[in-house]
Amino acid sequence: MTEIQSKKIIISKPRVTEKTAGLSAKNIYTFNVTADANKSEIKKEIQRLYKVVPIKVNIAKTAPKKVFVRGRAGEKKGAKKAYVYLKDGDKISFI
Repeated sequence: MTEIQSKKIIISKPRVTEKTAGLSAKNIYTFNVTADANKSEIKKEIQRLYKVVPIKVNIAKTAPKKVFVRGRAGEKKGAKKAYVYLKDGDKISFI
């Protein structure tokens, strides 16, 4: 019998903020990625999804934060994000 390999989801969604909008003018795009994703996997996934070749990929982790909402203490989850650098002329459209 052959096993069916399931595709691992690496890129969950693009990060759309004021800061990332300014970076996209410089051909730097930001994505939320899974905690176990690495740079080479992210680069391959960007090539597959958006048909562009990244120059480089940087990864940053955001720490979990303590919050206090409606009288209850809680914690926001941390995240991992990827900065994808593209060469001039390449674009990624999220629409």
